Amino acid sequence: MRQTIDLTVESSRLAVDALAEASGLPKQRVKDAMAKGACWWTQKGKQVRLRKAKRELKPGTRIQLFYDDQVLARQPEEPELLENKGRYTVWFKPHGLLSQGSQWGDHCSLLRLAETELNKPCFLVHRLDGDAAGIMLIAHDGKAAAALSQLFSGRTMTKIYRARVTGNLVADDLRIDTPLDGKASVSRVTTLSYDADSDTTELEVRIETGRKHQIRRHLSGIDHPIVGDRLYGTADSAGLQLTAVELAFHCPLTRKDVVFRLPELSAF
Repeated sequence: MRQTIDLTVESSRLAVDALAEASGLPKQRVKDAMAKGACWWTQKGKQVRLRKAKRELKPGTRIQLFYDDQVLARQPEEPELLENKGRYTVWFKPHGLLSQGSQWGDHCSLLRLAETELNKPCFLVHRLDGDAAGIMLIAHDGKAAAALSQLFSGRTMTKIYRARVTGNLVADDLRIDTPLDGKASVSRVTTLSYDADSDTTELEVRIETGRKHQIRRHLSGIDHPIVGDRLYGTADSAGLQLTAVELAFHCPLTRKDVVFRLPELSAF
């Protein structure tokens, strides 16, 4: 069941009471939805999530509930904290875990799980497809987030992925520069191994730009879609075989060169 409640309260009352009455849902379901990030209100002129069920609402307060029982029933895959650098942390995001939530909730997102585990502010620095896995950075103050985000928006960050594609692809730093969404897009592909039994090839992919689904679209465009790619190839029970295995950059916070890489066995 999916429903949206957009309510402006006329008298002082608890958030959970107002939403339960307007939606017809049991209070416990409303509390669960609020805890999972499906409730929003305006605070200091900004739309933010309201998680506290017993928040006293003043007359004229607008509150919204985006309720989807299928979304709320999902169980998140647990991320792994790889390194804590103080102003930012390095995580392994598993396949199926979102980078950030949506209006329908955020309990299955890396950003929310990091906030819960570390109990401090978390800021998204970059994104990784929900279907993909790999290394991600989370910042813990606004200035760190801005500085690290700048690295991803420019071309000073080295980003390396492992992908398993269908067919036998022989490539040695193959440059794929097909524009995506009207913007310049560059991926460089090198063959690591070919498995004749499954007729699949393991690749190392370096990207110089970061367009939406760039690697998936570029590889599908040369007739070698990634194994398990439900959007640009064929879905597979094992999931999308794409993993971000390395990030390397000159850290603007410490002024030092850093490299974060997954162990070899973590790629697939």
